[in-house]
Amino acid sequence: MINEDRIIDIEMKIAHQEDLVDELNQTVYRQQKKIEELEMLLHALAKRFKEMSDSSQDRAAAN
Repeated sequence: MINEDRIIDIEMKIAHQEDLVDELNQTVYRQQKKIEELEMLLHALAKRFKEMSDSSQDRAAAN
């Protein structure tokens, strides 16, 4: 009987750990998607900043 209780306890702990791993995987997935979104935004802002900088240099050279 004691061995059976131990096995049940171990199975419950494994099930809990599997749920936790799944939850952590989902968190990592969401974080990676957010990182990708922020990287795209950063690249777009850097491109826009460079375009504005080039544009202001062109205007300064024209003056």
